[in-house]
Amino acid sequence: MSNNNKQNDKQFVKEITPQSEDFSRWYLDVIKKADLMDYAPVRGCIIFKPDGYEIWELMQRELDARFKETGHRNAYFPMFIPESFLQKEKDHIEGFNPELPWVTEAGGEKLEERLAIRPTSETMFGHMYARWIQSYRDLPVLINQWANVVRWEKRTQPFLRTSEFLWQEGHTAHETEEEARQETMQMLEIYRNFVENFLAIPVITGQKTPSEKFAGAVDTYSIEAIMKDGRAVQMGTSHYLGQNFAKAFEIQYLDRENTQQYVHTTSWGVSTRMIGAMIMVHGDDRGLQLPPKVAPTQVVMIPIGPAKSRDLVIARTDELFKKLKAAGIRTSVDDRAEMSPGWKFNEYEMRGIPIRVEIGPRDMENGQAVLVSRVSGEKRMIKQDELVSEVNQLLEEIHNQMYNNAKAYMDSHFYSINTLDELKQQLELERGFYLAGWCGSDACEQQVKEESGATSRNIPFNVQEHKTICLACNEASKHTVVFARAY
Repeated sequence: MSNNNKQNDKQFVKEITPQSEDFSRWYLDVIKKADLMDYAPVRGCIIFKPDGYEIWELMQRELDARFKETGHRNAYFPMFIPESFLQKEKDHIEGFNPELPWVTEAGGEKLEERLAIRPTSETMFGHMYARWIQSYRDLPVLINQWANVVRWEKRTQPFLRTSEFLWQEGHTAHETEEEARQETMQMLEIYRNFVENFLAIPVITGQKTPSEKFAGAVDTYSIEAIMKDGRAVQMGTSHYLGQNFAKAFEIQYLDRENTQQYVHTTSWGVSTRMIGAMIMVHGDDRGLQLPPKVAPTQVVMIPIGPAKSRDLVIARTDELFKKLKAAGIRTSVDDRAEMSPGWKFNEYEMRGIPIRVEIGPRDMENGQAVLVSRVSGEKRMIKQDELVSEVNQLLEEIHNQMYNNAKAYMDSHFYSINTLDELKQQLELERGFYLAGWCGSDACEQQVKEESGATSRNIPFNVQEHKTICLACNEASKHTVVFARAY
């Protein structure tokens, strides 16, 4: 490699701020450098570039299949919601009011009623379900929609928190509380399984405290993940809405005894926030590390060697490329002569492609190829005839390594504390998940937030240590709660 190419490779890595120096800067450097997004001319909005959007498409495809397996169907509802709809459920409108953008004019005329741009769709679904549901025979109603929503955030962060974002929102109606609660937990489990087994991100599953639950819900459940800077991200939520929206929108049905009853409803959702979390959980100072199941390109093939043997190497690379593609492995080839192998290695490491395949003249003679893992950096010499099986095996290994690395980080940043002073002192040393007792008082929860900057993430389902004293007031605790500073 020429000195010029060596210098370019060195400069390339310098363009990404080290995580230890400034994690937020690292994140912004990586998502721009990896060409996942660009800033839109509207405040707080981003453009999803093809690689970024394809990650979302792969997530969407997998989740959509899981929803349909459990009987849900997709529909689409308008993004404009009449103000009167939102006024029907007071807790709901109060929860969203600060973030609502309103349409007041259209076609050059002032509207008779303001229209909110969809922050979420419970009210629109509620209005329509009241028309569609007449009898127990119409239940359950299991509908999901893939849509955009708008929440006019004051502080934004690409993918994690933007004024407009993409998501799915499920809305279901049921005969009984038991059925609705089963639905709520079923969808939470689908989210947990997807995030852990598709995105390789370990999560804490549990119930939100009353002050942190969804506006208008009876109970809210969440999955929470920890980023590499020790901050928490809420990855998904599932809500049991009880009969709150049913009563607000008069969603009634004739039951099996010929009596009018209100339905029990649920809602649940995940968003493009998962992309940002995935980057923050797995990325390193070299750039992205994309979980194999969600990587737009799973394998990049790089033919190497002098010009005299180039045509033969490229021809064999193309043959192997076709085999990988035929096996359903998302593969690309970079045979550009004007770029050095070192530049290409850096480029595709930064883009997070799980596997690099190198083939040179000597590999041609020996019928071999070199596989390089983005996660471990391990180089593996394999037979070309076994390329497909070896790649599939390495993709599975990489997923497991990524999950285990993320789990080890979470476990090493999971602390047990007893008092608010201890929480404040510990947070100055190391951010992470903090397990503590809580008496159930909103005042104590608010005190923790004001004094430490940490919020309750959830009341975890599986906890090995049950705390007996509230961290704020020292009274007996009702719950053991996970606290963290969050995005």
